[in-house]
Amino acid sequence: MTRKIPLTPSPAAPATGTTRRSRLARPGVASAAAFAVAIGLVVSGVGPANATPARPAGTSPVVTRAALDPSLVTGRGAAVAFSEQEAEKAATTGTIIGSSRAAYTLPAEASGRSAVTLAAGQYVEFTLPSAANAITVRYSIPDAPKGGGISSPLSVTVNGDAQKTMSLTSQYSWLYNQYPFSNYPSAGLLHPDWWITECGCVPAATTPAPVITTPFRPNHFYDEQRLLLGKVYKAGDTVRLSVPAKGAVTTTIDLLDSELVGAPHIVKKAANVLLFGADPSGKRDSANAFDKAIAFAKKKNLTVYVPQGTYQVNRHIIVDNVTIEGAGNWYTIITGHEVPLSTPAPDGSVHTGVGFYGKDASLGGSSNVHLSGFAIQGDVRERIDTDQVNGIGGALSNSTIDGLYIQHTKVGMWFDGPMTNLKITNNVIVDQIADGLNFHTGVTNSVVSNNFIRNSGDDGLAMWAEKTQNVGNTFDHNTVQSPVLANGIAIYGGTDNTVSNNLIADPVREGSGIHVGSRFGAEAFTGHLWITNNTTVRAGTYELNWNIGLGAIWLYALEKNIDADIQVVGDNFLDNTYNAIMLVTDFPVKDLYSITNVHFADVKVDGTGTSVVSARAAGSASFQNVDARNVGAVGINNCGSFHFTPAGSEFSLTDLGGNDGGGTTGPWFTGWELPNTITCDDRPPVVTPPPPAAW
Repeated sequence: MTRKIPLTPSPAAPATGTTRRSRLARPGVASAAAFAVAIGLVVSGVGPANATPARPAGTSPVVTRAALDPSLVTGRGAAVAFSEQEAEKAATTGTIIGSSRAAYTLPAEASGRSAVTLAAGQYVEFTLPSAANAITVRYSIPDAPKGGGISSPLSVTVNGDAQKTMSLTSQYSWLYNQYPFSNYPSAGLLHPDWWITECGCVPAATTPAPVITTPFRPNHFYDEQRLLLGKVYKAGDTVRLSVPAKGAVTTTIDLLDSELVGAPHIVKKAANVLLFGADPSGKRDSANAFDKAIAFAKKKNLTVYVPQGTYQVNRHIIVDNVTIEGAGNWYTIITGHEVPLSTPAPDGSVHTGVGFYGKDASLGGSSNVHLSGFAIQGDVRERIDTDQVNGIGGALSNSTIDGLYIQHTKVGMWFDGPMTNLKITNNVIVDQIADGLNFHTGVTNSVVSNNFIRNSGDDGLAMWAEKTQNVGNTFDHNTVQSPVLANGIAIYGGTDNTVSNNLIADPVREGSGIHVGSRFGAEAFTGHLWITNNTTVRAGTYELNWNIGLGAIWLYALEKNIDADIQVVGDNFLDNTYNAIMLVTDFPVKDLYSITNVHFADVKVDGTGTSVVSARAAGSASFQNVDARNVGAVGINNCGSFHFTPAGSEFSLTDLGGNDGGGTTGPWFTGWELPNTITCDDRPPVVTPPPPAAW
């Protein structure tokens, strides 16, 4: 898989070059950002932006979904067990930072693009909206001066007493530099032969060499921790998070999720891992005990049960024709270290770590595997794309994965087919250094439904049909929030796949809410692709090397034509940073590939920083009942394939009626579509739209 890196950007269109990229590389366009950063980036440069005064005590609880009023996303995204409350809407003596979408800053990576920064002695206090006995805190604390992270206490009090202390860490946060990033703030450029926008040059080919001040491009600031409170508290009780005197210089709180967790799940007739020597204290490695329990369960046709406890597992557990149940993902924690291998594995891995893997597809894969009710917490702190250090992996057919919590692995779930009929439901995947979930190669007739993904270091959910088609798969009713790099949901090639009823919020850089890409060696799109009834919010990042803003949904024909039947129906694109819809080819291949047979219907666009549609390709699309309001620039930016012929643009927009609304420049559609009117201004002034509201 190769990564396209712009070497000499064109003022009129994207430019590109090529460099080698490893097996699980991030599917983004280029190497940097959502804003024009200065050369002299320092750690303090990610601190408070647009700070506002503290919010007074007695603030009523404000429950949101992806930092939105839940009424705006009814029926979309995952139905989760917790209530989300944004820190900036709670009572606090700290400093509210944001709103800002400028990459490499703390607000940009926060849910809703705003958070609260606390100094020692300051607090943020949440009023519980319903009964709860457990909380999740999403936070950021500084890195160590030389990298590697620090630890810092956070005091938790309920109703002014019942104090507990959380030990926060930044060991899994803070990456720097160019892809695939460095853990060290003082690191020099990893790729001095790549185009660097900050200096407008290729450093290795520039005399005199530019000075790149470190730390360069800091990112991936946030992490989260869960805490059982020990008893059930009622609606109206207050949870205060405060920084003790010996806490970090700053502690930034993004949000609090509160939840009422039920009693541990118990399976009496089962192969209990404790009977095979597993250690629930986590002091000893339990991998061999898990293997023994699995072997016994298969002989006796029993379920493997992992009771409440913390279990250390430092390698893959291979699963086939087995059911493994935990006591619930708050109670059964399976964790492990990342372990260096003495020699690289055949697949290129140089580490192993905790994970449940089906057999490799070359060995026939695994089938009839059912995993539920436990947490997988890894120890991955660096991105090495050849490493198989994912929470779930391999090939799993006719199987189910339900109710897991996966944190700090490379990819939460990464599947290498051929494989079929996998159902993935009701899982929480957070704080990954790469993708949340990826259907990679030959995955068919499988469903990913009602999952919650937050803070992935690459695509939140992806289907990547490299070498072999992905066919008949569905991503439905999932929530994807704050992917730091790349897209919320990305589809690379495939046949007859569906993306429906999802909620995608706050992509930070080099990607967007929904992406359809002919790239990374993917098979061509064939048959149909249904993109229906999804909602994106605050999507569409700034592509620094192209010097343009991306759409909340963007189609990109880089390696092949995109000409399958693509239906975008019933989707809502809210508070779009730039364009709502983008169709683009790369400049060197603009006369080779086109985008056709795309149909938009019954779509609502509420707020664009620039246009509703940006077309930078040859081809066509139809529009019917696409309503827009609060449009910041001319409704259609139509550059075609940049030949600007007397006949007009090479991209045609077909009006099937009902395309209403607009903004300060007038109706968004009428007058700009025919006869292929060229309106090539894709860098207009950005107008900040008002917050989304009921239609």
